[in-house]
Amino acid sequence: MLPQMRPLPSSPAIHAVHRRTSPAPPSIRGLGQHGRVALVRTTAPVVCRSVASPAANQGAPAVERPWKLSDARLVLEDGSVWNAKSFGASGTQVGEVVFNTSLTGYQEILTDPSYAGQFVLMTNPHIGNTGVNSGDEESIKCFLGGLIVRSLSIWLREDGSLIGVLSTDQSLKDKELLEMAKNWKIVGVDLISDVTCDAPYEWVDKTGSGWEFNDNQSSETFHVVVYDFGVKHNILRRLASYGCKITVVPASWPASDVLNLKPDGVLFSNGPGDPAAVPYAVKTVQEIVGKVPVFGICMGHQLIGQALGGKTFKMKFGHHGGNHPVRDNRTGRVDISAQNHNYAVDPESLPEGVQVTHINLNDQSCAGLVFPKMKLMSLQYHPESSPGPHDSDLAFGEFVELMKNNRL
Repeated sequence: MLPQMRPLPSSPAIHAVHRRTSPAPPSIRGLGQHGRVALVRTTAPVVCRSVASPAANQGAPAVERPWKLSDARLVLEDGSVWNAKSFGASGTQVGEVVFNTSLTGYQEILTDPSYAGQFVLMTNPHIGNTGVNSGDEESIKCFLGGLIVRSLSIWLREDGSLIGVLSTDQSLKDKELLEMAKNWKIVGVDLISDVTCDAPYEWVDKTGSGWEFNDNQSSETFHVVVYDFGVKHNILRRLASYGCKITVVPASWPASDVLNLKPDGVLFSNGPGDPAAVPYAVKTVQEIVGKVPVFGICMGHQLIGQALGGKTFKMKFGHHGGNHPVRDNRTGRVDISAQNHNYAVDPESLPEGVQVTHINLNDQSCAGLVFPKMKLMSLQYHPESSPGPHDSDLAFGEFVELMKNNRL
């Protein structure tokens, strides 16, 4: 005699997230010639038998299903509870849920330190179909709190231990998880200190020959110090491809020690969280700007804005994806860019002399700055990414020219 049955979810895709609307899950239409398929809730492997035609079961072995029942919950601060199936790591995490519109690039997203403290919901329904490989990693580990997908490919699922979920702990009540969600804050929290390196190091890895598309390599070598606020490896690779010698330092490294290295330029990297929560980083930028050429990317762009006396603000949804059009106001050129940020610089708060060079065409927000007097440039998006595919790589060439002109 079979144990009590429960019908499959209405969309039986593996690892789907279903909003809880009633204690009983919805049923589905008939599948196959043997009638409705049902799952058996047991501690043994999940099996499938016919309920519409019991006779069809006689002599037929039970068939194991490749999916499992919901064993995780995503609880939002508005009180809604979403049941899901977990993959990868287990446990409980609290974070901000953001959506990313990229069609692929999930491995880069998983290993991007800028996603620390966040859960990323991929709007593309099928994730994992291109597998994983070491060349796509942007750091040495996963930093985001969790990845939320509609349908997971078996190629990614078999790799395992890549993803965290909100909670797989069934002993926690929904009310307890809701309280955790309501009490967690991201504004005003220093997330950079959790992702930065522990000590300075020299970057020696270069862009692979198959991915090298810089035709204008400089014959000169430039020493660039990179402040690691959560730097992506591809930023370092692109600098190296332009002939730069690279020293990476922690986020709290004193500006005086950096200037003693006599670098040709300093790059302030991308990173997670609120730029207003890291006044020590703003102070470092202030002490360096004007002394050597400076390039800021993403978080580095926001820190430069604050260091110049400007203000930053939290956006309603932020920009997360690989399809954001950005216009260079100097030339009218439009690039397709990759972006990942929740905060933006208010251009109206910047001092005289600072020029807004780029704007996001979706919402007209500030996407780039230059201040010739201070020998600085910055971009809100990621020029090292390749959604265009190489639209924004020219920014590294501009930085090299900035350093070259400073030598004259």
